Amino acid sequence: MRIIATDLPDVFIIEMKVFADDRGSIKELWNAPRYLNQGLGVPSVQTNFSRSRKGVIRGLHYQEPHGQGKLVTVVAGEVFDVAVDIRKGSPTFGRWTGTLLSGDNHHQLWIPPGFAHGFSVLSDQADFLYQCTAPYDPNCEHAIRWNDPAIGIDWKVSDPVIARKDMAAPLLSEAKALPPYYPLPPLIVTTNGSDGGKP
Repeated sequence: MRIIATDLPDVFIIEMKVFADDRGSIKELWNAPRYLNQGLGVPSVQTNFSRSRKGVIRGLHYQEPHGQGKLVTVVAGEVFDVAVDIRKGSPTFGRWTGTLLSGDNHHQLWIPPGFAHGFSVLSDQADFLYQCTAPYDPNCEHAIRWNDPAIGIDWKVSDPVIARKDMAAPLLSEAKALPPYYPLPPLIVTTNGSDGGKP
């Protein structure tokens, strides 16, 4: 696998190796020793699956305390996946990065704890996997408004479909439960590439 840098120093794209022949193909979505040896978080303790239709935006979600690192994969379809640094005191606080994930490009996105996460669906339907480093805790669930102008995410959809709960989420400047900043160990990257932005 290759590790690709994004605009945010702690968020990485992982390009999976695919083995293909005339029968089809196979790829590893998670291999604990290999991923951990690269410094990518801790073992996955929960895997979630979601299916969404075109134009849906989910996010920006995070958990605090008991923050979740997320390794996200699109099994079928295409999404624009986004991470926002919301760690108090971080030198990249309020900045976002985004990348296209699809069933065809064989990319994953690693989002460590301390970042809000969201995605928009660009295909007619998308099947999405989240491998999480901590169990979901409804008492620690939080969100940032998907269209916070101070963040300024270009979701790449013209007619978004958004849950009422996400529409009512606070702005980043109003959020009361933000994770603290602490430096993460650097990873060795193979190449650079992302489509992100600054507030």
